[in-house]
Amino acid sequence: MITLFRNAIVYNPENIGKKDVLTGGKTILAISDKLELPSDLDVQTIDCEGKLMVPGLIDSHIHITGGGGEGGPSSRMPELQLSMLIEAGVTTVIGCLGTDGITRTVESVLMKVKSLRAQGVSAWMYTGAYQVPTPTITGDIAKDIALFEEIIGVGEIAVSDHRSSVPTIGELTRLTAHARVAGMIGGKAGIVNIHMGDARDPFRPLHDVVASSQMGYTQFVPTHCNRNFYIFEDSKEYGKKGYVDITTSSYPYYPDEEVKPSKALKQLIESGVPVEHITFTSDACGSLPGFDPETGKLIKLEMGLPSSILREIKEAVTEDGLPPETALKVATSNPATILRLPGKGFIREDFDADLLILDSGFNIIHYMANGQLMDVK
Repeated sequence: MITLFRNAIVYNPENIGKKDVLTGGKTILAISDKLELPSDLDVQTIDCEGKLMVPGLIDSHIHITGGGGEGGPSSRMPELQLSMLIEAGVTTVIGCLGTDGITRTVESVLMKVKSLRAQGVSAWMYTGAYQVPTPTITGDIAKDIALFEEIIGVGEIAVSDHRSSVPTIGELTRLTAHARVAGMIGGKAGIVNIHMGDARDPFRPLHDVVASSQMGYTQFVPTHCNRNFYIFEDSKEYGKKGYVDITTSSYPYYPDEEVKPSKALKQLIESGVPVEHITFTSDACGSLPGFDPETGKLIKLEMGLPSSILREIKEAVTEDGLPPETALKVATSNPATILRLPGKGFIREDFDADLLILDSGFNIIHYMANGQLMDVK
């Protein structure tokens, strides 16, 4: 199918003005002020006058096979459904395990990645889970990353959290070095996705790895950096050296404990953090637990949704005054660049046709993943 989008206000994610955009197969074929096509060409034309065209969103931290389990078997979260991605405007996902690397497996995440790809969206994954040593498919994180096209790094590895396996600096350094070399061999980012917990001075393990090795800060993507006010304050300095990932789906479940993502984005930028160092992810299908600080017992449990990313991007623009091109980068060009996702994150000729058509209220009118239009309900 060849599809022509006419008169869209295109954010690629930079604002390049009103354009016609032609797609064919899974690819963006042409972008121009005015495209004239042969009259006998079978083309589906969509008039986008007054509408925005933006890259399909990338959610680079989703528990695609379900997360949770901290409160026993009944607290296990269900797996991701395609409909959740469509309603969220997410065309690319990165799957991972979390707390439960014991009864859930890396193999099941890989098969879910294959399932999502078969349904038309793009998907990759991390090998591993919270624990160190971490679960893998081959018994070696480097072999997983180098040999499986779908695996781009390792995570989410837990630090500064009572649910972590409390890895030593030596263990964390070796894991990071192993992932980095595997990425070089496999042509991947070799990123280590880090779950940040509630301990004070939460970035200390990452600082210690960098200080004691030749690893750089950009080898890590620490997530949940808005989970409390003191980690967020530390993020304002850490983000000048490395990446910071803001979790969107836990708001508004914990409004008294964490920083609202749209406001976090604005404050990070105002603090001097390059916007290219900031990403938004949903942590969807993962549990959002609350623990009693004295007993450590689970006292509440919620589940995240992918739709939280677009909500927070919208509110960064409408409530916090950021330009759309700035807000959009955190879930388009930034994760595509950091994670080295080919053909993703930008509206450019010869890139994948992952496109959203939005109205002025950031509601999704059309959703295209890999050149395929899917019904928006």
